[in-house]
Amino acid sequence: MRPSRLIILASLALLPALGVAPPGHAAQDEADRAAVSDADFRRIVREAKSKVFPAVVFIRCLQESHQQGERISQEVTGSGVIVSPGGEVVTNWHVVEKAVKVRCLLSDGRAMEADVLGSDKATDIAVLQLRLEGEGSLPYALFGDSTTLEEGDFVMAMGAPFSLNRSVSIGIISCTRRYLDQVSEYSLWLQTDAAINPGNSGGPLVNTAGEIVGINARGIGGADNMGFAIPAETVQLLIPQLREYGQVQWSWTGLQLQPLRDFSRDMYFEGDDGVMVAETDPESPARQAGLLPRDRIVSINGVALTAITEEDLPQARRAVGLLPLDQPATLEIMRGGKRLSFELTPREKGTVEGQELDCPRWDFAAKEINQFDNPDLYFHRKQGVFIYALKYPGNAGGSGLREQDIITKVGDKEIASLDDLKEIHAAAIENVSRVHRLTFHVLRNGLPRQIVLDFSRDHSKR
Repeated sequence: MRPSRLIILASLALLPALGVAPPGHAAQDEADRAAVSDADFRRIVREAKSKVFPAVVFIRCLQESHQQGERISQEVTGSGVIVSPGGEVVTNWHVVEKAVKVRCLLSDGRAMEADVLGSDKATDIAVLQLRLEGEGSLPYALFGDSTTLEEGDFVMAMGAPFSLNRSVSIGIISCTRRYLDQVSEYSLWLQTDAAINPGNSGGPLVNTAGEIVGINARGIGGADNMGFAIPAETVQLLIPQLREYGQVQWSWTGLQLQPLRDFSRDMYFEGDDGVMVAETDPESPARQAGLLPRDRIVSINGVALTAITEEDLPQARRAVGLLPLDQPATLEIMRGGKRLSFELTPREKGTVEGQELDCPRWDFAAKEINQFDNPDLYFHRKQGVFIYALKYPGNAGGSGLREQDIITKVGDKEIASLDDLKEIHAAAIENVSRVHRLTFHVLRNGLPRQIVLDFSRDHSKR
């Protein structure tokens, strides 16, 4: 035997003593370790699933909508999760929006009706209360700490995709602090590649400890592996208000905020702390207090406030939005190198969407002007109603009325509210056999118009 071969054999004999597998055994050891790891991972997934999956509910809602110019009832479905032994269910606002009846199917086959305790459009959260009536014990799940999540952590998305009752998908956290323009007013999002399809909305996003770390809310059509959930941190913060008041009592200051490093607008400001005032709303507490664009707010009521990038904006907006209502707040700002102090009194933001009214025979749906939902219309008229949707074919559309027309008068009667319009509509329908033409005075893009509505034809009879 050659000396070199002896050296090789001796070296191989020493490998186990050194904790190193010989080449002939390396593949087998790796396979053994993989088998153990796979078994451990499957056990972790099963245990985590078993803690939450029984608490997942399938939700069916009867929803009333006016989006086609008339009142229409339709069924929508979604998901939720029971979070208390008393039968509280967390879901999305958009699942129960305008719902007149809510039914829930539990994991054990029990079906129950539920009442909407509270909902918040701004964060897309809602809390339901199951009507138990001596139904016995309920499974429920616990919230975890979403702030400890890291990219790459395994999570499970549970819910009822495409109305298929309950299912679970698995993936990882793709981003822990996702900012989505227009839908990140008060909260960032958890991005995951676990499948979140239509119907999963309102279901829980679960970590490997079997805790709720998010509430599934949206996917992106046409994009694979991009789903978004509301962090448990946000949900837990707002549940007490939804339970007590039926809504989140967001305060309104009129402050439009901007980060110090605004990559989207290619604008960068001096300073390493604070948040910039981009604009103040007309007639708002902020404008009345004297705050100006390019002011840098560094603290509110002595608490530091900073938004370096857009990912920091939701937390800054939330700090402002949760200021006590009708109580003066002190803002420390930097303006032109000087530190100044201002005092403003936040007002209740109130509803972010106006009420709606169906006007049969006139063939349109009207809606109240709302400062937050219809800022362009609010600019022209602070109080009133507008044409929200037209029915096609219909008398309003055929006469020349258009969506977004602000109705100021019908005939010689002023219209300041939906009640005013409802009263005139009822009288008109009652006398339709004698009078079936009315002059509508509207504002369209700020310009006044007069349009004669002929409602002699009944388009519901085809």
